[in-house]
Amino acid sequence: MKVSLVLAAAAGVHACQRDLTSEHASHRHVKRQSTNATFPPVLDANEQILVSSFDNTTISTWAYYYTHGNHLAGVNKSMAQWTADKWSENGFTSRLDEYCNTFEATLEEAILPEDDTSSYLNRIPTFHGYSATGNASAEYVYVRRAQQVDFDRLVELGVELEGKIALAKYGGPFRGLKVKNAQDYGMIGVITFTDPGDDGNITEANGYAAYPDGPARNPTSVQRGSVQFLSTSPGDPTTPGYASKKDSPRADKSGRVPHIPSLPVSWLEAGEEVNRTKWVGEIPGADYSTGVGSGARLSISNVMEDSYTDIWNAIGIINGTNDDEVIILGNHRDAWIVGGAADPNSGSAVMIELSKAFGRLLATSWKPRRTIVLASWDAEEYGIVGSTEWVEEYIPWLKTAVVSYLNLDIAVSGPSPYTDATPDLHALATETMKKVIYPFAGSTSQTLYDVWQNVSGEFGVLGSGSDYTAFLQKSGMACLDTGAGGGVLDPVYHYHSNYDSYHWMSKFGDPGFHTHKAIGQYIALLTYHLASDAVLPPEPADYVPELQTYLSDLNDTIASSNGTVDITPLADAVATFATAAQEFNALRSQALLTNDSALLTVVNHKARDFSRWFVSQGGLTGREFFENLIFAPITFASDFKAAEEWLGKTVEAVRVAAAMLKT
Repeated sequence: MKVSLVLAAAAGVHACQRDLTSEHASHRHVKRQSTNATFPPVLDANEQILVSSFDNTTISTWAYYYTHGNHLAGVNKSMAQWTADKWSENGFTSRLDEYCNTFEATLEEAILPEDDTSSYLNRIPTFHGYSATGNASAEYVYVRRAQQVDFDRLVELGVELEGKIALAKYGGPFRGLKVKNAQDYGMIGVITFTDPGDDGNITEANGYAAYPDGPARNPTSVQRGSVQFLSTSPGDPTTPGYASKKDSPRADKSGRVPHIPSLPVSWLEAGEEVNRTKWVGEIPGADYSTGVGSGARLSISNVMEDSYTDIWNAIGIINGTNDDEVIILGNHRDAWIVGGAADPNSGSAVMIELSKAFGRLLATSWKPRRTIVLASWDAEEYGIVGSTEWVEEYIPWLKTAVVSYLNLDIAVSGPSPYTDATPDLHALATETMKKVIYPFAGSTSQTLYDVWQNVSGEFGVLGSGSDYTAFLQKSGMACLDTGAGGGVLDPVYHYHSNYDSYHWMSKFGDPGFHTHKAIGQYIALLTYHLASDAVLPPEPADYVPELQTYLSDLNDTIASSNGTVDITPLADAVATFATAAQEFNALRSQALLTNDSALLTVVNHKARDFSRWFVSQGGLTGREFFENLIFAPITFASDFKAAEEWLGKTVEAVRVAAAMLKT
């Protein structure tokens, strides 16, 4: 039995990529009801300047620059400086913030004449960041996605795991958790691959040509990535809880990174029936048996370079008239490959264009009420390192001044828009969608809101997986992550492969870079309203239906268990919060009506600060980094005493947040 106080998944999420084709879906927020968007959108003068400043042709230029140079974490300082310089040209005060981080890095993908960066001499080999150095040779066991349920099934069937090598396909949990699960069962190595069965309908088996001739996956593509134990702690594993500088003391990292070797391969090189739904994949001619008893063996030889390397966060600032209210917009710059056209440089290119748009607004003598900070993070791919170290360095300021963090990781890898956000930003996000014309399926007569409604109409739950993580888990501030991805009928996105390239993007991902433009307009308008509106846009009352949903789910879980946990105090706390949120709304209306500057400051600081109290002191046991009681995974296996303890902490957090909102 598992008692779960909070059902929002904070760990086990793919860093960067949203898994749109997996059957393993995450918990979703309550679907919002809203009035339809008018067309064409009605914009005020400043909004019009921002929107008209975005040009898909110049975004393509920025994307080309970012995708034609090696920018593995800690490698390309000149690209960080170029980013800062571009922001400076557009009116931002810019700098580089440097950290000294630990990296472990040293399989080839086919060279494609049509895709120039696949042939670069400095192209990056296929490997797992933070994997262990070691040799392993043993019989293999196919473990499906290497989820806990997969290992449970293998144990139930009597399959011997200890001393074997795991062969796992991507999807489901983050790759680091796959390696951790295998390690915990005594396995001595892991091989990962991307199965074409997870590519939806766009496969060679369904008659589609493979990239570069068509939209299906190139058989030699390999997904690189980190295998750090992000479910334990992101950031530099040798400096947990404090910034990684050259003279920082270094902690033992053994509990945060694997001690067994692992490597990624293409599905072409992975060749392998266990009675479980979707256990079998779709590699042509492959037998998806466990491998046990076949006599087949795998050998791994993995040599990793363990060194300390400088990394650079580019920071750009426009000072506002209120220095105690700050908006941060971030995107990471590092990639596992020379290209990285979607991950992350679709976002990087949009960030340059966004700085140009705000530069044009500054030229009209406009000045934001609140300070705007742009951040280009380094080393996100290794373990959300650059942003985590920055948060650890500036946490006192973040907790007292920052209103919200907006994240743009993969701005575009397909045509379907999504937004994940804390509930207090749902209203702002929804209304802003109605102001952007969205290029979807050749149509120019739909807003972003119209398309989003057709795709899902739901906000995803934030927990971990990209650079918003430290902001959400350590300070509890309002956070949002947005972009556009692909579905089962869209061209296959070659995640963390050499073929995540400018050529793929310009031919298949976003020809003409029109989706880049629309996502840029959206994030620019979000930033503008957060920085400029007289009353801060976050809506505390929108937490109420979410808390009630979590409470109902918790009640169902307990009802199906063999124990008892009294959740009445939590229900009472949620009711108290609901009342306080309505009182806050009344006070805010009064502030707007009277235009009382002192009262406006009071309500804005309440909107800024109330969610800070959802963050506990100390975090989860054994996973101390995760402190947000609403969005951290608090799960207990038959430990009702621990469940009651954390329920009590959650009750107190909700009550204190309510007290912050009360008049």
